[in-house]
Amino acid sequence: MTIKNQVQLITYPDSLGGDLHSLKLALTKYFPNRFKGGVHILPPFPSSGDRGFAPLNYLEIEPKFGSWDDIKSIGENYDILVDLMVNHISRQSEYFQDFIKKGRNSEYADLFITLDKYWKDGKPLKEDVDKIFLRRSKPYSSYTIEATGEEELVWTTFGREDPSEQIDLDVRSEKVKQLLTLFFENFSKNNVSIVRLDAVGYVIKKIGTSCFFVEPEIYQFLDWIKDMADSLNIELLPEVHAHHETQYKLAEQGYWIYDFILPYRVLETLITQSSENLREYLKDRPKKQFTMLDCHDGIPVLPDMEGLIDTKQARKVVETCEKRGANFSYILSDEHKTEDGFDIHQINGTYYSMLDHNDDAYLAARAIQFFAPGVPQVYYVGLLAGKNDYEAVTKTGEKREINRHNYTFDEIEKALERNVVQRLVKLIQFRNEHPAFNGEFQVLDSASDEIHLTWNNGDKTCSLFIHLKNMKTEITYTGEDGELKQYLV
Repeated sequence: MTIKNQVQLITYPDSLGGDLHSLKLALTKYFPNRFKGGVHILPPFPSSGDRGFAPLNYLEIEPKFGSWDDIKSIGENYDILVDLMVNHISRQSEYFQDFIKKGRNSEYADLFITLDKYWKDGKPLKEDVDKIFLRRSKPYSSYTIEATGEEELVWTTFGREDPSEQIDLDVRSEKVKQLLTLFFENFSKNNVSIVRLDAVGYVIKKIGTSCFFVEPEIYQFLDWIKDMADSLNIELLPEVHAHHETQYKLAEQGYWIYDFILPYRVLETLITQSSENLREYLKDRPKKQFTMLDCHDGIPVLPDMEGLIDTKQARKVVETCEKRGANFSYILSDEHKTEDGFDIHQINGTYYSMLDHNDDAYLAARAIQFFAPGVPQVYYVGLLAGKNDYEAVTKTGEKREINRHNYTFDEIEKALERNVVQRLVKLIQFRNEHPAFNGEFQVLDSASDEIHLTWNNGDKTCSLFIHLKNMKTEITYTGEDGELKQYLV
């Protein structure tokens, strides 16, 4: 398939109305023809944690969300993107539960990484662990095998719990490859067009390295999975939070990548009212990217912005976001902290709240995103210009719930009455329909408190001009009659 150069929606299966059936109704009733690029449905599978990101399998849909028929039905009108947590699967999955019961005698034992696959007697060496890019205090968990009463140490990159709910898969195993192929075949059968390879940077374990994006082995795995996906007419979107050079290596290999730099760059531009860093960035970046400002996680800072930010200025941006109600997740590995100890991994909050609920600033941010080359994704909370949900954070203890509010139809209708949302929906339509966006992009010279971007496609042009002092956004474009027209966003 060919990924469309139009706006996509990102949403949980239950965040717009309560389930997948309601999601389809919401798309039809409230946002007709607005998400021509497709719909990214965050994990709708049975899961034991991390709001869907600890899946039990990919062959079923969580019953409270609906069924594969609902996915298939949405897929008749929209390209559907789903996540495959290629690095791990749930502790509660039938595969790992069988391993817990039978240990090495389980038919699924080779799916997992018992530590003796890498260390003699299964005892990890501190000097090796110290080199690993850690996402929790240690990269393994201990589980008791029911049949023997023995403890097994198993690789677990992620998970707040100890032992973890997210069990790493051994991608070197033929059984893992067979399982992944089975999942992809099921996706293809149910109208899934694009698969995001979540946490793919962690799949290769190699002692003596960070165990993150290990070259060349990572490319060998990606080549294998791409060949399999291509055979099913499914596009891949590898998800890698890393130094931008790592992302660019993927782009050089021909893969779609995420623009995890743009969210911070836009936020910084609007808070500091200076476009210099943003303009330099937009002049030289891969074009085959998915762009976003917000998503179910926070705004990426480190390691994504490593080498690209002045930490003194970054601290001011972070402090401004904190005053506006944001919270933060932090880098655990010293290797990825800056020399002066700056350790912000992600800024958690709604993009609208981080811009101090300023409608004009928010529309300016979206206009920049839509003009940056790539496929724009709009997160459902951002679509409705949602505010920080502090109650959800208190209730769950999960910082990222600040930007994961679930909307009823009544709340959607009330949001649609707001001027800021109406303006955004109109801007989405403009981005989908104007032919200039299929042409050539250019960053034009401007003062530091202005932004001037343009697209040209034959006799069709489209230019964005933003005054950062007053946040006024103007678009000049060629109309259907060939005349230049003005659009005040």
